[in-house]
Amino acid sequence: MAPSPHGTAAASGARAGGRPITSVARALALLEALRESERDLGVNELARRIGVSPSTASRLLATLESAGMVQRDEHGPFRLGLGLVTLADRVLARLDLRALARPVLVEMMERTGETATLSVPGEREAITVDSVPSQSSVVSMARLGRPSVAHATAVGKVMLAFGGEGGRVSLPRERELKALTERTITDRAQLAKEVLAVRQRGYGTVFGEREPDVNAIAAPVLDRTGALAAILGLQGPANRLQDPSRLLGELREGAATLTRALGAGR
Repeated sequence: MAPSPHGTAAASGARAGGRPITSVARALALLEALRESERDLGVNELARRIGVSPSTASRLLATLESAGMVQRDEHGPFRLGLGLVTLADRVLARLDLRALARPVLVEMMERTGETATLSVPGEREAITVDSVPSQSSVVSMARLGRPSVAHATAVGKVMLAFGGEGGRVSLPRERELKALTERTITDRAQLAKEVLAVRQRGYGTVFGEREPDVNAIAAPVLDRTGALAAILGLQGPANRLQDPSRLLGELREGAATLTRALGAGR
C-alpha cells in the first residue's frame, strides 16, 4: 500500500490542533522519501512512494527545486538540496547561540565596564536574548525579550544594514519612524543614509535616540554562510559613555570570536 500523502509531519500538525494543508504535507512527504532513500529518485518513483499522481509530484518537486530544497543533474532523478543545509545551520546556530555567546558577553562587560547584550534577528526587528549587566553603580539595563526599535537603537540599525534576504532589511515606512526622543531619526532619507554608513563601517551607534540617557554601539555576528546570525551590543549611561566608539575594539573582538564559533572563516 502506498504511503498516505499526509505523512508524519502532517500527522504531528494534526495532533497539535492544526489542520494540515495538503500541498505542504505532500511536499514534506517528498522530502522525507528522499531522506529515507539511499539513491536519487525520479518523479514516478516519488509519486508512487507518497501516493500521488506523477503530475502532482512533478509540480511539487519543481517548487522545491526552485527553493533549493531538492536538486538534480539536468533532467535526472532528484536528491535533497543544499537549501536544507542552510536551514539546518540556522536551527543549530539558534540552539547553541546563547551558550556560545555567554563567555563573550562576560568578557566584553569585564573589559569595558558596560552592559553587554546579545540579540537575534527577526523578520523586522532583533530581539534581546541575553545580557551581562555592568557592575558599575550606575547601570544601563537591557530587558530580555525586548525588541529593538529599528530606527532608534544600535542593534536595530545593524539589523537594517545586515539582516534579511540579500543582507539587508527594508527600511520602515515614514509613518513608522516615531520620535522617541528629540534625537530619534524620523526622516526616511536620513535613516537610509545612516544605515548605509553602518553597513560601510561595520557597526551601528545611537546617542540617546531611544532613551535620552542611553548611548550604545552594536556589531553583526555572521554565520558560515555570511548571513546575520546575531548582534552584539554594548550600552551605558550617556553621561559616562559619551563616545560609544571607544568600545569598538572590544566589540569587534567579541563579534569576531562569536562569528568564528559559528563556523565562519574556517
